[in-house]
Amino acid sequence: MNPADLAPSTSLSPMLLLCIVGGYFALLMLIAHFTNDGSSNSSFFTASKQSPWYVVAFGMVGASLSGVTFISVPGMVGVELLDASKAGAPNSEFSYMQMVLGYMVGYAVIALVLMPVYYKLNLTSIYTYLEKRFGAASYKTGAGFFLLSRIVGASFRLYLVAMVLQLFMFDAWGIPFWVTVLLTIGLIWLYTFRGGIKTIVWTDTLQTTFMLIAVVMTIVYILGDMGYGIGESYSRVQEAGIGQIFFFEGGWSDSNNFFKQFIAGAFIAIVMTGLDQDMMQKNLTCRTLKDAQKNIFSFSLVLLIVNFIFLLLGALLAMYAIQNGLGSIPSDRLYPTLALQYLPPFIGVVFIIGLVAAAYSSADSALTSLTTSFCVDFLGFKTNVSATQNTTINEELLDDVLPKNAEDEKDSKQTRYLVHLGFSVILFIVIVAFWLINDRSVINQLFRFAGYTYGPLLGLYAFGLFTKIQVKDQFIPAVCILAPILTFIINTYSETLLFGYKFGFELLLLNGLITFLGLLASKK
Repeated sequence: MNPADLAPSTSLSPMLLLCIVGGYFALLMLIAHFTNDGSSNSSFFTASKQSPWYVVAFGMVGASLSGVTFISVPGMVGVELLDASKAGAPNSEFSYMQMVLGYMVGYAVIALVLMPVYYKLNLTSIYTYLEKRFGAASYKTGAGFFLLSRIVGASFRLYLVAMVLQLFMFDAWGIPFWVTVLLTIGLIWLYTFRGGIKTIVWTDTLQTTFMLIAVVMTIVYILGDMGYGIGESYSRVQEAGIGQIFFFEGGWSDSNNFFKQFIAGAFIAIVMTGLDQDMMQKNLTCRTLKDAQKNIFSFSLVLLIVNFIFLLLGALLAMYAIQNGLGSIPSDRLYPTLALQYLPPFIGVVFIIGLVAAAYSSADSALTSLTTSFCVDFLGFKTNVSATQNTTINEELLDDVLPKNAEDEKDSKQTRYLVHLGFSVILFIVIVAFWLINDRSVINQLFRFAGYTYGPLLGLYAFGLFTKIQVKDQFIPAVCILAPILTFIINTYSETLLFGYKFGFELLLLNGLITFLGLLASKK
């Protein structure tokens, strides 16, 4: 999103928005104050294994729905209603629900296959599994791919929210963009550097609440303004021709095909939640495996409902735009343009808060998980304990494997602070680089590239969990680097090589398959 793409609303003053966002961050700082727990390593990395599962489940909804989702998913629903030339565009109408249904299968695999492994080994970093299964090179490779993916992904999401804050608040005072980014990241650092994941579990709950309030309030206002009741909202969407959920008729060439979307959704959930340190670190703060599984299943059900609400919002926004002669608005600017220019000021206010909440709920946990992964996976922080499945881990047991004296504990905390600050600086540099590039297509390509890095993780874990074959550990880094490159080449020339076939989200499966075959070729 470019600042020139949107014009500021005259009804929302920059000072008013600054006060509202400032008040929101004051709440986050208050939560951080009550959850820092003395800033111990066990609290920062694992929340001392004391998080209530229902709090984790609700907070994960906000972490799953980033600022990109907050804007882009509603925008795609009515894209062909706003622009007839985009008929059959990916995720148009309610086709995204097919992928969300696939998520349900993926989350079941996480709860029943991956979580028992993580809890049996009592992992702090989930990539420690790769060391136990394959060796040190595999371990570092998996953790390295996560770091790369999360740095690019978190930077992209923060770039989005920083651009909105710049346009509607800081441009009015002549504050440069880099200062906005510095302030944005600095606030995250302030409320996470002590409490870590223990703070994130609770701030995510607050952020999820504000995000859902923004969406629901927007839906209620639009329905009232258009004269529709809540009960008839979806039937009105169907009458407008943008309410179709299941797509079977287009075959495999259709990007919205049910089987392509459903299968891709299952594997995306497995990889981007179950094999992602950011998402799994929250789950691993639950006391027992049973609690963590209840968290996953309840979270998946809530996410199903929330995604439908987002899609309903998108359809109503498109219908509202058509009804008011605003059909030329591009899809990814539909929600912010209407909220900040055409709807009442209170909708603009809740939109800004919802956008900030959605972006920060994924960005703050990303910064914490990056710190955790680097400290545990590359600096060798020891926070794992030997535990059996379903065992409750308490603070005393964790202390047995943490530094033995106050001096060691002080040194380890200082190192953790420096790593946390270092990743904050890296995020700042990457976001400013996005701004300097100032080319939306290039930035989107960089974001998509981060998706390629999850394929090797899928191949590594699939091979490790479902085979007993031993591989030559020293070859695994090369295999994992070659797999995304080959996937990119095949995708680029797929129409020529595969008789007109176009890849969609199933690129993840191709990437994982290539990695799997490479591991098979590297067996001892």
